[in-house]
Amino acid sequence: MKLLVVKTTSMGDVVHALPAISDAARLLPGIEIDWMVEAPFAAVPALHPAVKQVWPIAWRRWRKRLWDPATWRAMAEFRRNLRAQPYDLVLDLQGLVKSALWAAQARGPRAGYDRASIWEPFASRLYQRHAAVSPKLHAIERCRRLVAAHLGYALPPTPPVFGLKAPEGSWKMPMQSGDHRFAALIPCASRPEKLWPEDRWIALAQHLRGRGHEVVVFWGSDEERARAARIVAACGGVMPPFLSVHDAAAVLGHARIVIGLDTGLTHLAAALGSATIGIYCDYDPSEAGVTGDGFHASIGGVGQQPPLADVMALTERALP
Repeated sequence: MKLLVVKTTSMGDVVHALPAISDAARLLPGIEIDWMVEAPFAAVPALHPAVKQVWPIAWRRWRKRLWDPATWRAMAEFRRNLRAQPYDLVLDLQGLVKSALWAAQARGPRAGYDRASIWEPFASRLYQRHAAVSPKLHAIERCRRLVAAHLGYALPPTPPVFGLKAPEGSWKMPMQSGDHRFAALIPCASRPEKLWPEDRWIALAQHLRGRGHEVVVFWGSDEERARAARIVAACGGVMPPFLSVHDAAAVLGHARIVIGLDTGLTHLAAALGSATIGIYCDYDPSEAGVTGDGFHASIGGVGQQPPLADVMALTERALP
């Protein structure tokens, strides 16, 4: 069987779909799995050994230049290359109109959530096959159940398996001490409501340095770079250059502990098996808390900024 998975964004959502692929690969020997994803996140499914081919799309860039003939030529070429390979099933794990429309560009029967359980009900009209999965479940569980329903196997009772292994990256964490222990902090968020106070990040970083850990602070935008620089200056840590998703995975997968906001890199760290603490200030972690093979914990919630003492306590539990 040849399966195309459509899960384009965001990075955390892409990470949450990985255990469903692990299930399918283990329970259906011989299945071939390809994945359609936004280009910036293509490195995530590429890390999974069961994913044969990744189809990166550039919709975020294309939609800004829809009136440019070059954009339409690029989209037409993508569609032409995609349709050269027939699929036995095209499975949309996103459940949005945009993902359903991209799924429709592939050659093969389309499947997804039914109208009652999909995020955008109109998208279900673009599928030939439907399955009901409660929207109240954790995102990982929703993906696992949807894939199981459409591929015809019983959902295994085992915990989710992400199947990732940390790659080798081009940037190496500089070590000032000799024992090569380091912690990674991710004070980055897509919205201001998700942020945790900067003074708490500084106190946390200083605490980790006091325990003998090097501290690397991630950033993605100019504003986040300035914030990371202030945290690093206060604790004597390290600020890397802007890292690709692949290079970020290489660092996160070798960290002794990762503490981050509800963002894609935090979820990726947990999926790589690193001890991970997710700080939530504007989302319910029961719906998308960090999950992985190593120590993992989520703290906070909608309109809640976890106290520094509580995050410190989790940090002590996670560290050997």
